[in-house]
Amino acid sequence: MVYSVKTFNNINQLGLKELGNKFQVDGDLAENPDAFIIRSQNLHNTDFPSNLKAIARAGAGTNNIPIDEATQKGIVVFNTPGANANAVKEAVTASLLLSARDYIAANAWVNGLSGDDVAKQVEAGKKQFAGSEIRGKTLGVIGLGAIGARIANDARRLGMSVMGYDPYVSIEAAWNISHHVKRVQDIKEIFANADYITIHVPLTDATRETFNAEAFALMNKGTTVINFARGELVNHQDLFEAIETGVVKRYITDFASQDLLNKDGITVFPHVGGSTAEAELNCAKMASQEIRQFMETGEITNSVNFPNMHQALEAPYRITLINRNVPNIVARISTAVSEANINIANILNRSKGDYAYTLLDLDETDKDKIDALVAAFEASENIIKVRLIQAHK
Repeated sequence: MVYSVKTFNNINQLGLKELGNKFQVDGDLAENPDAFIIRSQNLHNTDFPSNLKAIARAGAGTNNIPIDEATQKGIVVFNTPGANANAVKEAVTASLLLSARDYIAANAWVNGLSGDDVAKQVEAGKKQFAGSEIRGKTLGVIGLGAIGARIANDARRLGMSVMGYDPYVSIEAAWNISHHVKRVQDIKEIFANADYITIHVPLTDATRETFNAEAFALMNKGTTVINFARGELVNHQDLFEAIETGVVKRYITDFASQDLLNKDGITVFPHVGGSTAEAELNCAKMASQEIRQFMETGEITNSVNFPNMHQALEAPYRITLINRNVPNIVARISTAVSEANINIANILNRSKGDYAYTLLDLDETDKDKIDALVAAFEASENIIKVRLIQAHK
């Protein structure tokens, strides 16, 4: 069987090789593909093809994907957490140093000099760019996931005192955070005590405008705010007022908007935090591996709308079911299999919110019986999508 994948945004070709030889990429079948692999492509106004089963975002953020619509249509959405984490970490670390020493303004000034006495002009004017060192300063890290944990650890190595806030930090991430990083339970402690603050959380209703007038009011004068997560995490009007009063010394962001450009105290980069050759390759590889695993086995790793699901396929056939998370659904699935006179070799069902995913392995070789069971599931009102996968011989 050949699976079809449509790509957007020039996905790294070497990374796409992870799909293997059972996948056709951007070929004749791409108008109605099994899967999308995307980077920044905005899918909010896209009509999803009828055959689409999965979308892999080669990156961490998925705000460019209509998650609710995809879920309702039984489309599994993946991301690649951690694949570009080192690239973003390095960009944030560079931003810390740029803020402390204002190298960008210094470079612009010196390049504007002329005449035979440039060296003399430099010596006379360089005092305006005297900065400070980050060693001994306090860094507040909001969000201690793959990126935030790396930044916290490296900042410690650079001699900074580090505070971290993340009420949802995973056990895996927690193991990777230096015990020297002070974990705080209230984000207000970050605002009130940090000289530098960097944020690394997804954009949700709860995190939107994390930096607002109330947050800025808690900060000490001269605070630097670094945002390589999402532009909407900061209320711009409140930010401008904080800069005007000297509370915020500098705002560095990777998300450009017209109102941020050419303003004192604001440095804007063109969304390049994760744009390294290594990160793009890592993201493409991980996205391809997720799609390949899902299409070939039905297993799920790193989905944002369905639970992780891993179960060795040892039976002749596997049926995957995406269903509404309603009472007795597993019992009804089991009853349907029993009425088809088929034995269940293994079953795994997990839910996430209003929907659930089932891996149903069947100890049956009669294809006609399997096809009849698939048809029965497809006719069920609470089952949204059904796939049949045959074990490799």
